[in-house]
Amino acid sequence: MSSTAGQVIRCKAAVAWEAGKPLVIEEVEVAPPQAMEVRLKILFTSLCHTDVYFWEAKGQTPLFPRIFGHEAGGIVESVGEGVTDLKPGDHVLPVFTGECKECRHCKSEESNMCDLLRINTDRGVMLNDGKSRFSIRGQPIYHFVGTSTFSEYTVVHVGCVAKINPAAPLDKVCVLSCGISTGLGATLNVAKPKKGSSVAIFGLGAVGLAAAEGARIAGASRIIGVDLNSNRFDEAKKFGVTEFVNPKDHNKPVQEVIAEMTNGGVDRSVECTGSINAMISAFECVHDGWGVAVLVGVPNKDDSFKTHPMNVLNERTLKGTFFGNYKPRSDLPSVVEKYMNKELELEKFITHEVPFSEINKAFEYMLSGAGLRCIIRMGA
Repeated sequence: MSSTAGQVIRCKAAVAWEAGKPLVIEEVEVAPPQAMEVRLKILFTSLCHTDVYFWEAKGQTPLFPRIFGHEAGGIVESVGEGVTDLKPGDHVLPVFTGECKECRHCKSEESNMCDLLRINTDRGVMLNDGKSRFSIRGQPIYHFVGTSTFSEYTVVHVGCVAKINPAAPLDKVCVLSCGISTGLGATLNVAKPKKGSSVAIFGLGAVGLAAAEGARIAGASRIIGVDLNSNRFDEAKKFGVTEFVNPKDHNKPVQEVIAEMTNGGVDRSVECTGSINAMISAFECVHDGWGVAVLVGVPNKDDSFKTHPMNVLNERTLKGTFFGNYKPRSDLPSVVEKYMNKELELEKFITHEVPFSEINKAFEYMLSGAGLRCIIRMGA
């Protein structure tokens, strides 16, 4: 047992007191883990678009003060009652979605959408007792998606913690907690392109480039990147993208452009923007008879997907995916091993690094569109 087990830990955390305002480094109190909970020491974390979206609180019910962060790597400090598969010192990745291993989804080989621990952006407290484990001078501070990794210590449900190879560098594999695994798994686990096939990737942000990386690993011969920003193509080449299409450069729907480029359509497509028009284009650009389109991006709540029924009857397949169809506890360790075996390249996703004291710079980089992932070194 660690020397701090069962005690309140005082540490530094970056607290969002108001929507869209710079985070403030504060001393917080982190309570011990309760039943089926784990307290983690976070060593590295990174900023994801999801953090920024809910920090800006656009069109949402704001929940502040709050500790954001959900892409991270750390070690187990202590465990609560009932936790048997983790112990202090284990190297782990906390994940925004979970795997209870008991519900129908967890027992299914086809689903990773746990009934108990599925992502919940509105809940700022722990499941066990409906209370926060963070406080400042008695004032509760809300959690974020069950992880809150912008704190030197955090408390997470055991089902949202993946135990990984202790030799894996946490400053690299921490980015696998969210977007990179989402894009990678969308291609490898859901689209499943065959060697020598053609794949179109809609949106070349971090998730889209991870989807392209998956196509590269799968051995696709043509990887067509689709984005409204032509400046992204040079960066995309590092991830295996062989051709680039900017819809703004054409006077016809992009799905028609891709069909002409590929003699009828691509074998697979992966949509990573959340734009409803991009989703429709991604579906309609796959080849009839065998084409598969996978939707990753999250649309606006009022969007409606419209396509002619003949596009389905002509044997095109439309699929959706959540977190790349990876079960966090069961599958993430094997994704880490892909990196350790030099099959998956993570360094090219990491474009910036800042000390924890300068965490607001990470927000500046993302808001300006500079780079993909910024690693934040805790304790610095």
